[in-house]
Amino acid sequence: MALNHELIAKYNVPGPRYTSYPTVPHWDKSPTQQEWKEAVKLRFKETNNEQGISLYIHLPFCESLCTYCGCNTRITVNHGVEEPYMKAILNEWELYKQVFGGIPNIKEIHLGGGTPTFFSPENLTKLVKGITLNCDLAPDYEFSFEGHPRNTTKAHLQALYNVGFRRLSLGIQDFDEKVQITVNRIQPFYMVKEVVDNAREIGFKSINFDLIYGLPFQTLESIEYTFNQVNKLRPERIAFYSYAHVPWVKPGQRRFTEMDLPTDSYKRALYELGKELLENAGYIEVGMDHFSLKEDELYIAMTEKRLHRNFMGYTTGRNELMIGLGVSSISDSWDMFAQNIKVVEEYYKVIEKGELPIFRGHILDSEDLLIRKKILDLMCHFETNVADLMRYELQWTMIKNKLSPLIKDGLAAINGTHVYILEPGRPFVRNICMAFDYRISDTDAMVNTFSSTV
Repeated sequence: MALNHELIAKYNVPGPRYTSYPTVPHWDKSPTQQEWKEAVKLRFKETNNEQGISLYIHLPFCESLCTYCGCNTRITVNHGVEEPYMKAILNEWELYKQVFGGIPNIKEIHLGGGTPTFFSPENLTKLVKGITLNCDLAPDYEFSFEGHPRNTTKAHLQALYNVGFRRLSLGIQDFDEKVQITVNRIQPFYMVKEVVDNAREIGFKSINFDLIYGLPFQTLESIEYTFNQVNKLRPERIAFYSYAHVPWVKPGQRRFTEMDLPTDSYKRALYELGKELLENAGYIEVGMDHFSLKEDELYIAMTEKRLHRNFMGYTTGRNELMIGLGVSSISDSWDMFAQNIKVVEEYYKVIEKGELPIFRGHILDSEDLLIRKKILDLMCHFETNVADLMRYELQWTMIKNKLSPLIKDGLAAINGTHVYILEPGRPFVRNICMAFDYRISDTDAMVNTFSSTV
């Protein structure tokens, strides 16, 4: 698609990434402990046997700070933090198992961070075995983890493989040395290659690379170099997403300034070049900012309309109950969200009292649930059926009015009871979703709420 600089200027406004709806800044009705427990118990009863449940486990510790990072992290070189944190995670999980009132049927486990491979192979084994103890595993269960190329050893890979992990995601971001130094993420190609080779030798079936465009000092030449290096290793999946510059949230990003970042149109050119190189190498676009080889399960899930999106990103099947364990993790019972306390020490105190460590969330009303489904369809399949929305004349009129400029610019279309994102509109998928988001307002574009959409 040829770049249209006017459209980029027009639509590059702050907007959500829609890993949930409503988005976190617009949560306005938090559940009580009892309300959350009742919602979890009900969803478990309704979906555990057929869908299973997903688990996200947040391991926040890192030995050094990557300055582009927007995650909740704790920087330390003291590995004595591993044991008490693992104990708290397992205690939190026991609290949830008491709420379930039955044997969990685990469909997914994802270890995120932070740096999960900060933990020793022995401790990761102990953690995962503790989680799966007295639980069932779905026949098609999928375990994945995020690894840092600098500290993901062969022992880590073997230990996690032994307890069921078959997917690995590596945070690459960029192979250019100047960019790596600036964002404090230095990992030469040979180091990444060693991890990839070890993983494939052990038997991992799917490897993902996280890559970012819009980082300081990136150029078209550096993007081309990065993707040439990536193609030598042929990961099955690639997440190629926009750098979110939010220094008001993450002070580490103040190590560089806006003057070091590419302009809006140049940033989009970086993406378009990366996308072109990926497609030339045989990768297919899946959802927003994701690509995979045709043989990978993510692509297959998209073709079979099974693609799902939640706080873990894109997954290969829908699970209406997702439990987040550890600091800052977010849980989802489909009609309710709950987020854990963000500070490690406070998290410990609540767990020790035998309480679930949630501190905020959101109870979705009927309109939230309706809009959530539309945005999920758009994010996963680039289309949605709006027949049920059309019955609400006022809401549908507002949505049509917001869609009108996007339709006029050839980015979206309405055909009967369906809204479609056209091929030129895919870079603007967040903007099109925003047309359905009745909670978002013009003031969100004027305050530091979201990163830019394009």
